[in-house]
Amino acid sequence: MTATDPALTAIAQSWCTLSLLHGKIEARIERALQAGHGLSAREYSLLDVLSRQHNGVGGHLQMKQVADAVVLSQSATTRLVTRLEDRGLLTRYLCDTDRRGIYTDVTESGLALLKAARPTNDSALRAALDEAAENPELAPLVRAVEELKAPV
Repeated sequence: MTATDPALTAIAQSWCTLSLLHGKIEARIERALQAGHGLSAREYSLLDVLSRQHNGVGGHLQMKQVADAVVLSQSATTRLVTRLEDRGLLTRYLCDTDRRGIYTDVTESGLALLKAARPTNDSALRAALDEAAENPELAPLVRAVEELKAPV
């Protein structure tokens, strides 16, 4: 394939369309979470990911796993964790079995904020998808997102 290959051009255009949908959704969620709860979309995502941890085997995520889950570099994730820790929403502590490991847990305040913000996030997501569905270019992607099933 060459740079002017029609198949590559079509893929690039499809990627741009997907990126546009993502940008519209993220912007809508960001505005709603900031206005309603003083949270960025990344902060919300981090609280959500960490709230799903548990104390059993494999229950805590390593920082790299957290970074992958919130789609940030490890250093950006560490800065984000520090900001939320400074706000009293997270706490960090050393792993009992490996002193090099540091765990991060959501505090009661963080869980309360996450619980309060979840309907805002979900409503903003729904509104962004409804708006995007009106755009003929984005409508097929909206349908695809709506048909996805979450892993059990």
